[in-house]
Amino acid sequence: MESYKYLLDIALILISTKILGLLTRRIQLPQVVGALIAGLLLGPACFGVLQETDFIKNIAEIGVIVLMFAAGLETDVQELKKTGLASFIIALLGVIVPLIGGYFVATIYNPVTDQQTMLQNIFVGVVLTATSVSITVETLKELGKLSTKTGNAILGAALIDDVLGIIALTVISSFAGSDVSLWVILLKILGFFIFCGVVAFLFIKFVNPWINKYKKDLRRFVILAFAFCLLMSFSAEYFFGVSDITGAFVAGLILSNNKKTSYMLNRFDTVSYVLLSPVFFASVGLKVTFSNMSATVVVLTVLLLVVAILSKMIGCGLGAKICKYTNLQSVKIGIGMISRGEVALIVATKGMSMGLMKDEFFAPLVLVVVATTIVTPILLKLAYKYQASREADVPMASSLVDKVEERNDLEKITQNAANMHEEMKEIHK
Repeated sequence: MESYKYLLDIALILISTKILGLLTRRIQLPQVVGALIAGLLLGPACFGVLQETDFIKNIAEIGVIVLMFAAGLETDVQELKKTGLASFIIALLGVIVPLIGGYFVATIYNPVTDQQTMLQNIFVGVVLTATSVSITVETLKELGKLSTKTGNAILGAALIDDVLGIIALTVISSFAGSDVSLWVILLKILGFFIFCGVVAFLFIKFVNPWINKYKKDLRRFVILAFAFCLLMSFSAEYFFGVSDITGAFVAGLILSNNKKTSYMLNRFDTVSYVLLSPVFFASVGLKVTFSNMSATVVVLTVLLLVVAILSKMIGCGLGAKICKYTNLQSVKIGIGMISRGEVALIVATKGMSMGLMKDEFFAPLVLVVVATTIVTPILLKLAYKYQASREADVPMASSLVDKVEERNDLEKITQNAANMHEEMKEIHK
């Protein structure tokens, strides 16, 4: 019986994450929050029904890799070039300020005594640099404000934010558990980026033209893309000492600019949605324990939440102000970048596995991710309500917004096609 228990574990995770995901969606929150809560309820933090087994860990690790690969696939390099200086400045300050803020809060509870404690504190800041704009996009769509100057700035900055966050993770993770010199580490990082550049050149020169011309069974590209993702993840970790999720993200970036990208992304979304993502997000909840949640740790959680909110508002807002946005537009852009999400959880989980995250910091950071996801739409709606009576938010065309709309349209087309197929079968009976 014990050898088959993993089947029951997975079934419980899938059912609970789906039910709670639907409940959180009904109150206009991402299903990620529901999946996290499912893990908290099932795990040691609450009822103790499930423990994190090696099998769950391995599935969750593949889930992380696929999530980061999909994030890379979604990152259009051409759009990245078009985002402009304003989005870059907003994103850069939106990474630097949370990084510094997170580091200083962490040092209060984890005084720097050696290189390891310093890296642990910096890593807290790295987790806080992440931005998840999915909830912001949904809120802006609901308000009819996605196709505005503010909406475009948020989308562009979020695109660059992901890349900057991955670079920060790459640098910090290279120091994990390493006794070699700083120069060796820097050479490895440089070697990794050169390796990625060579692979990207070869793909663009030789592989992409073949993919673009191919018209037959496209499913083989999904298999080959997944194998490429795993090889890049392995190479990053094994040869260069860089986090495997960085390799997965770069693999997605390399494959993001061919005519089959949408098809591949759709298939990976299905695999991720059905199994890998629920298991990963539930596994994050399973790692959380509240047994060590003393008054000190509660204060730490509150401080991290305050820093998480203010650092994005100040960093991104200041960047927007430098780029000649109005005060109100700058505030809205700062609020739109507050929400942390799957990337922050991925980075925090990876930090724990590499020894870069103190156990005491993990639960507070998970709670910060949940809290910022709830706070962002509330603050954003208040900001737009205040703005409505004071200044106009003029609509503007944007290829970034078109991309978001196109993604939603593709999902609707897929579901409508499935419904039409079922209706045709009923007619022919």
